[in-house]
Amino acid sequence: MAEFNININGVVNKIDADPDTPILWVLRDHLNLVGTKYGCGIAQCGACTVHLNGSAIRSCSVAISTVGDQVITTIEGNSKSTGKLENIVKKAWISHDVAQCGYCQPGMIMNATALLKNNPNPTDADINRAMRANICRCGTYTRIKTAIKTAAAQLT
Repeated sequence: MAEFNININGVVNKIDADPDTPILWVLRDHLNLVGTKYGCGIAQCGACTVHLNGSAIRSCSVAISTVGDQVITTIEGNSKSTGKLENIVKKAWISHDVAQCGYCQPGMIMNATALLKNNPNPTDADINRAMRANICRCGTYTRIKTAIKTAAAQLT
């Protein structure tokens, strides 16, 4: 075990964990931040997406020992980090009835906000490229793309 001081959602947390512990399990098991979901454990589904210094990453495959001074943002802290952007994305999600079962949605929203923060006017190809690693069992991909376009239109 080792001790880490990790900035999560703007708060520095002292964590005692094995250095190889994935960020996902530190969030869920040590800090009770359960909005970030476990899906596959091999960074293929996107359910565990969080931001690391503003970039979307798969938290199931990144060890806590690699974080250092970087800032982790979870779905619970995303609105604080992205401001009105997350609210715009969530409203677009609701208006296009994106969520079905909802399990993948925190990861989808984290990925979408990272995309729009870096590219407020994405093309279809940009959206497809950014979202391709997020899997939705319910198959709402068309609605997701439409919601991202709606959110982007409100940013410009």
